[in-house]
Amino acid sequence: MTEAAVPSPSAPDPGTLGIICGGGAFPLVVAEAALKAGRKVFLLPIYGFAEAAAVERYPHEWIHIGAFGKLSAVLRRNNCRQVVFVGTVLRPSIAKLRVDWGSLKLLPRVLGMFRGGDDHLLTSVGRIFEEHGFELVGAHEIAPDILVPRGTLGAHQPSAKDLDDAHFGLEVIRALGKYDIGQGVVVGGRHVLAVEAAEGTDLMLERCRVLRANGRIKLRDKAGLLVKAPKPGQNRRLDLPSIGPRTIELAAEAGLAGVAVEAGGVIAANIEDIVRIADEKGLFVIGLDR
Repeated sequence: MTEAAVPSPSAPDPGTLGIICGGGAFPLVVAEAALKAGRKVFLLPIYGFAEAAAVERYPHEWIHIGAFGKLSAVLRRNNCRQVVFVGTVLRPSIAKLRVDWGSLKLLPRVLGMFRGGDDHLLTSVGRIFEEHGFELVGAHEIAPDILVPRGTLGAHQPSAKDLDDAHFGLEVIRALGKYDIGQGVVVGGRHVLAVEAAEGTDLMLERCRVLRANGRIKLRDKAGLLVKAPKPGQNRRLDLPSIGPRTIELAAEAGLAGVAVEAGGVIAANIEDIVRIADEKGLFVIGLDR
């Protein structure tokens, strides 16, 4: 007579997923993916960034940037051991932080966080969460479908020169990454036309449109491309570069031929809309291996 198999212990309950929400569609995509997987969610929308109409249908509580005491208390009260940061949040000035009593003892560290680029700031914030017993989870770990896949996504194919420019752009991002600078560049003919800094991708593309209109950028129509990728060593749980439908529209207005991103390293909340607009505008969108 054989012994009955001993059932393996079930995996521990990860608890409710806490989602700290900036602006845009990504927080809702992550929330829906978690719910579909059987997780409970609790949203913590950030005043001034998250969209009220979008988060109201989920359990939530609004927070201010800098109020770590309240934030950690809300997470614990709602059994949120795992936390996701997702959505657009512009880098605040120190004067704009809403520091509460729970944050005062962290103030010397907070001041040091702002002496550096965005990755330094976010990694420092993440370290504080981990020290207080929270597990940081990447948005792409909860909703893997938001990662841009490898290959051409729409009807239009990049030329050999476009692909050469795309790989050149990835090299530029890799080289600039050690200075914690941007996640995007615009290149054409192996010439760097713009580097994303504090203005973000949209305003960088608008700048390219203006420079092209006044003759400072001299390329034929439908030439050059936007390239986006994470910085080397970037904490991907806290911040991944993203593209959206507006990115494609602005790239078209800037006269670019397409958009190239690191496959699996860039997120997109509305890939179907991105492909539709790219096809309409005659642009290619491609995910490339690093």
